[in-house]
Amino acid sequence: MTDSLFNTLAPSPPDALLALIAAFRADPRLDKIDVGIGVYRNSQGQTPVFSAVKAAEQQLAETQTTKAYLGAEGDAVFTELLAPIVFGMEHASSDRLTGVQTPGGTGALRLGAELIARATPDARVWIGTPTWPNHAPIFSAAGLLPTSHAYWDASRGRKDFGRMMAALEEVAAGDILLLHGCCHNPTGSGFSLPEWQEIAKICNSRKITPFIDLAYQGLGDGLDEDAAGLRLLLSTVDEALIAYSCDKNFGLYRERVGALWIQAGSSKAVSTGRSAMLALARALWSMPPDHGAAIVRTILENGQLERDWQRELAGMRARLGEVRAMLAAIGPVFAPIGEQRGLFALLPLAAGDVAELRETYAIYLAPDGRANLAGLGPDTIARFAAAVLTRIAISKA
Repeated sequence: MTDSLFNTLAPSPPDALLALIAAFRADPRLDKIDVGIGVYRNSQGQTPVFSAVKAAEQQLAETQTTKAYLGAEGDAVFTELLAPIVFGMEHASSDRLTGVQTPGGTGALRLGAELIARATPDARVWIGTPTWPNHAPIFSAAGLLPTSHAYWDASRGRKDFGRMMAALEEVAAGDILLLHGCCHNPTGSGFSLPEWQEIAKICNSRKITPFIDLAYQGLGDGLDEDAAGLRLLLSTVDEALIAYSCDKNFGLYRERVGALWIQAGSSKAVSTGRSAMLALARALWSMPPDHGAAIVRTILENGQLERDWQRELAGMRARLGEVRAMLAAIGPVFAPIGEQRGLFALLPLAAGDVAELRETYAIYLAPDGRANLAGLGPDTIARFAAAVLTRIAISKA
């Protein structure tokens, strides 16, 4: 027997962020700073387990009677209780909306991509640049064609909404527009409500289907505030897909908790879409993991636990706001950070600057200059900012 099956494969490039994790762990310097990996950290550098999560897990340990399969849709009560948080009480019960549990937001994106590929295999998926590095590979793996459009003005450190809208005038009917629901990764620069309204208009006029990736609800301005643009859009367009992640706002990173919803133009189309979602989910992962969704469900079923969760989430949001305000006050290079939201900011750094920050200053960030601001605290902000400003000055010299 030969191993020719695997010899035909081309080597895949190493994942830059996984390499960054390994390099940071191996660095013996005690003053090293990690602003690379995209998880929330408190001021002590820890990614804590929510007290509401611990209480829910304790309750599950005491009351759960089985580990039997749930079915391809996952925990139906989980999606039912989560829907009002995402869509608001009124829209959550719409007969044009249906959702299923997925393995994380990534699973929701992949299930949505497969659904699009089954329905309209020639559709292009328009993605603003820069974006989360895994977006394009997810759609490519489903056989779809990711197509980039302008989004970011690096010279100003702000999004360029005018260029984005001009680019979307070229989008064909039936194509898909991927949108970050809030707390844009990697720039932190999202849309205002008037901009969401403009996006809704162009989706309607050009018959574009929006696909909203809502991965950070509650880490920007608040649960309702962070979903306001999504809700406005859904009230205007007939069809949409919504990928959701509980990994960040419940701190359940390793549990992989997410959901995919679709909005269709009629209840009949919703029924057809749901049956296709379940068939695809069955082929992709058969049944989603239960534990993380059961935690979220348990929290949302219990008024006190839900209040505890929202209080802890508000504390995370406040900390991110404080870090942004402190950086923004340092000078013009960091000023846009104060207007942005969420974990991330995209700094004007070339790959060589990022490498030099790592080698000389023990500061680890993503190769494209994306910084996870939750990796900073009151005792590290000044040193981080000074090192970044030094590299920018050297690069301009």
